Amino acid sequence: MPRPVTLFTGQWADLDIETMCRKAKEFGYDGLELCTWGDHMEINKAGQKYCDDRKALLAKYDLKLFAISTHLVGQCVCDRIDERHKGILPAYIWGDGDPEGVRQRAAQEVIETGKVAKRLGLDTVIGFTGSPIWHLLYSFPPTPDKMIDAGFKEFAERWTPILDEFKKTGVKFALEVHPTEIAFDIASTQRALEALNHHPEFGFNYDPSHLAYQGVDYIKFIYDFADRIFHVHMKDVYWSDTPKDAGVFGGHTAFGDRRRCWDFRSIGRGNVDFESVIRALNDIGYNGPLSIEWEDSGMDREAGAIESCAFTKDVDFPPSEIAFDDAMQGS
Repeated sequence: MPRPVTLFTGQWADLDIETMCRKAKEFGYDGLELCTWGDHMEINKAGQKYCDDRKALLAKYDLKLFAISTHLVGQCVCDRIDERHKGILPAYIWGDGDPEGVRQRAAQEVIETGKVAKRLGLDTVIGFTGSPIWHLLYSFPPTPDKMIDAGFKEFAERWTPILDEFKKTGVKFALEVHPTEIAFDIASTQRALEALNHHPEFGFNYDPSHLAYQGVDYIKFIYDFADRIFHVHMKDVYWSDTPKDAGVFGGHTAFGDRRRCWDFRSIGRGNVDFESVIRALNDIGYNGPLSIEWEDSGMDREAGAIESCAFTKDVDFPPSEIAFDDAMQGS
């Protein structure tokens, strides 16, 4: 059976939920990964009837729901809060903007998101964690080890109670490994797992695009964390083989600026080797959805969503159940 191809609605939250469903069906998708902003999945309203109504709406368009995502609120659980966060949070979580209050309210919202997932019949919530030490990425002035140690300790202290609540509801949290999060490459991912004592409810939303342009081995990531890949984002990225004005750190330029050495691209138009991604996912036995997170500043998003769906369905294939040379053996 081919894996279902879904569309993450985070970049489409300006559309109302029914319009989103109609378009996703027209684009050729099998289902959705609903974001928890806009009106796609409103956590503070999501009692059982609300959840049932959402599922019925998707069914009306012959779509299935496989996961919900709390990237924006999750970011604020463990971040150093400033004015940027006000723009990504509901007013009831931002409150008076006191940083610790924001972090505490964000943590409770993520816990509630796990309960909403359960009401929807789901077992996975995707999101971000934030990081108290991202600002220490480049170690100058020299960063004492104890500051990094303290950051991972704080991460564990803030997220372990959330994950314990997820365990009670039978839901797992899949961190999208990503710059600005506590885990952003293979080394930091391993350390995040160790900080949580390998909590069974903590795993990953695999997205090759955030690893590839950094120079991280995005295929090795699949094998290294095979038992922790709970969900997959299909997203492409381009990086230049020749020097540019703005390097990996981006030079404070906006996405789409031609001076950048890397930028996100529509699926199949970047440099990610999706053939190898699919083969690795087959090797580890991943059978979940392939969820397209569409981002390309230079392309119409509807055209991109249509071709990305077709590309993903074309590149996906099931693993073999036999060795190809078995048929050559004599009876």
